[in-house]
Amino acid sequence: MHEPVEAGLKFKPVPGTPRAGVGMQLQWIYTSSFVTKGEAGAVRTLHGAVGKPVRKGGKGPSLHPAPIAQLWIRVTEVDWQQLSNGTAHHTQEYPGSELVVRRGQRFTFTLELNRPLESEETLIFTVETGPQASEALRTKAVFQTSELERADTWMAVKEAQTENSVTFSLASPPNAIIGRYQLSARVSSRRKHSDRKLGEFILLFNPWCPEDDVFLDSEEERQEYVLNDSGIIFRGVEKRIRAQGWNFGQFEEDILNICLSILDRTPSYQDDPATDVSHRHDPVYVTRAVSAMVNSNNDRGVVQGQWQGKYGGGTSPLHWRGSVAILHKWFKGRFKPVKYGQCWVFAGVLCTVLRCLGIATRVVSNFNSAHDTDRNLSVDKYVDSFGRTLEDLTEDSMWNFHVWNESWFARQDLGPSYNGWQVLDATPQEESEGVFRCGPASVTAIREGDVHLAHDGPFVFAEVNADYITWLWNEDESRERVYSDTKKIGRCISTKAVGSDSRVDITSLYKYPEGSRKERQVYSNAMKKLFSVEASGRRAWVRRGGGRGLWRDDLLEPATKPSITGKFKVLEPPVLGHDLKLALCLTSLTSRAQRVQVNLSGATILYTRRPVAEILHESHTVKLGPEEEKKIPIAISYSQYKEDLTEDKKILLAAMCLVTKGEKLLVEKDITLEDFITIKVLGPAVVGVAVAVEVMVLNPLSERVKDCMLMVEGSGLLQGQLSIDVPSLEPQEKASVQFKITPFKSGPRQLQVDFVSPHFPDIKGFVIVHVATAK
Repeated sequence: MHEPVEAGLKFKPVPGTPRAGVGMQLQWIYTSSFVTKGEAGAVRTLHGAVGKPVRKGGKGPSLHPAPIAQLWIRVTEVDWQQLSNGTAHHTQEYPGSELVVRRGQRFTFTLELNRPLESEETLIFTVETGPQASEALRTKAVFQTSELERADTWMAVKEAQTENSVTFSLASPPNAIIGRYQLSARVSSRRKHSDRKLGEFILLFNPWCPEDDVFLDSEEERQEYVLNDSGIIFRGVEKRIRAQGWNFGQFEEDILNICLSILDRTPSYQDDPATDVSHRHDPVYVTRAVSAMVNSNNDRGVVQGQWQGKYGGGTSPLHWRGSVAILHKWFKGRFKPVKYGQCWVFAGVLCTVLRCLGIATRVVSNFNSAHDTDRNLSVDKYVDSFGRTLEDLTEDSMWNFHVWNESWFARQDLGPSYNGWQVLDATPQEESEGVFRCGPASVTAIREGDVHLAHDGPFVFAEVNADYITWLWNEDESRERVYSDTKKIGRCISTKAVGSDSRVDITSLYKYPEGSRKERQVYSNAMKKLFSVEASGRRAWVRRGGGRGLWRDDLLEPATKPSITGKFKVLEPPVLGHDLKLALCLTSLTSRAQRVQVNLSGATILYTRRPVAEILHESHTVKLGPEEEKKIPIAISYSQYKEDLTEDKKILLAAMCLVTKGEKLLVEKDITLEDFITIKVLGPAVVGVAVAVEVMVLNPLSERVKDCMLMVEGSGLLQGQLSIDVPSLEPQEKASVQFKITPFKSGPRQLQVDFVSPHFPDIKGFVIVHVATAK
């Protein structure tokens, strides 16, 4: 008689198939162990539900087939409902098959099963992100379906069930860690349980969720600062501000993956990946990390800066038209820094990354921006008797413009008074806690003079508030203050308007009106807090460089007020390729005659006002009668400046006016040369339909030019970049160039066109194309 000892259903993977994941096959095997009197039986397992005992010698009774047991449940397919989830989460623009959702908001998916889910069977979900995921670090969560909604934890709700499919909605807490997650499920019952990896999804910050720190309570601003994939960067000089288009391209192929990989290349991640990932719920932590990674100074960051005017072995900063080509080049080059960038390039790339991760971000330009190296709230410039900058003595600088970013989020570390726009700057100017990065610094804190608050308040405060002082350095190494201005720095702080291409002046967000009582109070408040933050060595440099507040009146006014005034006047518009014609206008303020020695100098400069090459050096003696005005004509031919003109197209003129009795007056003028390009779309733009574009260009030179081309770029309008040859152009000749584009995304799209030539700096233009959906 045969006596089965133990019998039951077991399953195991088919040899050669994956251990887990989509497509794993299972074999259902019935096993029976039994003992016969005087002989042992062996079990042969078969594919199916029964096994047959075989007696030694090949003879013996067989086991009768048993009834097929209930199949163990398994997932056969996952439907991520990408279209509906993408629409609900404002992520439908991200390309690819991976689900992208935002934190603090439900998303749905459907599981197809091999049989109906029974009442006693429970689904338990696990989400995890990063290496060594753990519940202690909040990088892992295990939860089962529930009808109760809780905002502070991961949650699953069963929404619908048909015979063999179940639809669930999953919700993450509004402070969940952002990044790529693995989702797995376990079916648990009284009998057995099994784990099944369902796939991956990406979780982003959510400006639409009121409980998220990055919440922005304006749909128009969310459309502009999160979803707009192009923008405008303002450059030039205070009195001649120019708009440059920029393709952020946060929804282009691979950009989201590259942005996540930037987080994984930080030194903090390399040192301790599990802990680093656990901090990625915090926009303060994430934005500060990205501001360091966009430059390459302390790590293998994205962009390498260059401010010498020489760009061998790389691309000139002015040749970039957007962030996409830069990010692709960095990623495909195995994280080798991309050459080269300057402030607007760093700001454009940082804006792309943060918008891509779901943080509302904009680009901000500050005109006459201070770079205060010793943080004494004073920019001290040293010049010679011709007004030329002495670079070996001048450590501080005032840039014609500087570009940074603002991102919108709450400051849990500072308190609700400092929520809102936060300054972030990826341009590597000064180290912050040993790393080249800047921010986030609350714009409200800057306006109120609360420079003691994290992060980098003193540097940003100086950028918009420092005093500008020019010192004449004499041959005996003595110095005289020849110019001081408490209002020159931090002018026309600008950003693109919401929903249009116009410029918005946001200076009032950074400071109270210059010269007002409140502005004086804030400045004094900032000085006192600087002393309390870093007392050692501070008072010495305040005495050295000058300052405002208690010391303002006696330190900033020149020892003797000049008895003349002067300014440069442009007689003809300064145009690239043409001679420059100006006049220095001097006016006597006294009733006596005066003799004035005028030392004139001119130099081509970078936008940082760093001189590149001298193009003018001459002296004049002028006799001024009582309250008389005289003009000194100044002419600079194209041949004088063409060889040394940088791609910034900027020239700085200076006049040091030496009056009898030792009075001195310094007059300066920044000139930006104008150029010409027009772009027209010839007809309505519709998705999937080719439309012609006409570009009108002008040879600005009085000589024939050849080997010119147009470089064209635009997210949603064409894939990658387009280069078009331009025929040779005679002196001052205009030419029309036409080409076609086929838009593939609807809505307002920015088309950028650069006129590139080896004979003169790039001429840049852009136009907004309104693309209709296909009928």
